[in-house]
Amino acid sequence: MEDLKQKYSQLFFYLISSFEMAAMQQMGKIKNPLTDKIEKDLGQAQFSIDLLDMLQDKTNGNLSTDEQKYLEHLLGQLKLNFIYESDQDKKKENTSEESANSKENKEEIK
Repeated sequence: MEDLKQKYSQLFFYLISSFEMAAMQQMGKIKNPLTDKIEKDLGQAQFSIDLLDMLQDKTNGNLSTDEQKYLEHLLGQLKLNFIYESDQDKKKENTSEESANSKENKEEIK
């Protein structure tokens, strides 16, 4: 029985680490190993984070202390990275809009 608990614990760590890597790829933090490129899809990153949130909620009270702490830490780091990447995208959008408006204003002045 103890062997089975240890096996399930290892599988749990593997599962949540898989979602972590997916979210990190989707936030553009690490390369996609299939394409060897940095790709960004914040919608998919949010979905991966939501899956981990759901998993945390559904396993509440059934995890070891180490499993719970690791999952909490992992989620905290992913959420902070997500906020940062979302803010970076907003800044890029604002810069692009300001640049486009500046060009329009220069053309109107001519």
